[in-house]
Amino acid sequence: MSRVQLALNVADLEGSVAFYSRLFGVEPAKRRPGYANFAIAEPPLKLVLIEGEPGQDTRLDHLGVEVGTTGQVAAATGRLKEAGLATFEENDTSCCYALQDKVWVHGPGREPWEVYVVKADAGTLGTGPARTDACCTGDRPAACACGAGQSVRRWRRTSSSCQ
Repeated sequence: MSRVQLALNVADLEGSVAFYSRLFGVEPAKRRPGYANFAIAEPPLKLVLIEGEPGQDTRLDHLGVEVGTTGQVAAATGRLKEAGLATFEENDTSCCYALQDKVWVHGPGREPWEVYVVKADAGTLGTGPARTDACCTGDRPAACACGAGQSVRRWRRTSSSCQ
């Protein structure tokens, strides 16, 4: 099963959880400090809420497509590269309290998109291991966008040379 992911930074996590629980008629699938996600069956959506700064407006952190297998992530990576898009791959990274494999691209408005698979639960929001390859250096991106949108924004500024 695949579903679209929408990750939002929210100032009031508890208020947002209450609102989205009522909006979609479901309780969060996962709750951790500063974090909640909803696995919504209809429409198929993974809604991720990441606690932001008090008083800040809700804003987009990133978008994604959750897939069921690492093979689907690999297939998406090949398809995206074949289409000429700059990609950034991460394997066995801890992100959003989950162990994941993923590939990142950016839309024409510089919005970050990930295609990812959740392999297991993890104990931390996580940023994964430091990157050592030369792709997208400058300010090497963290291995996770979840709550670390600043790192993804840095990659966005330098990603035109990535392959």
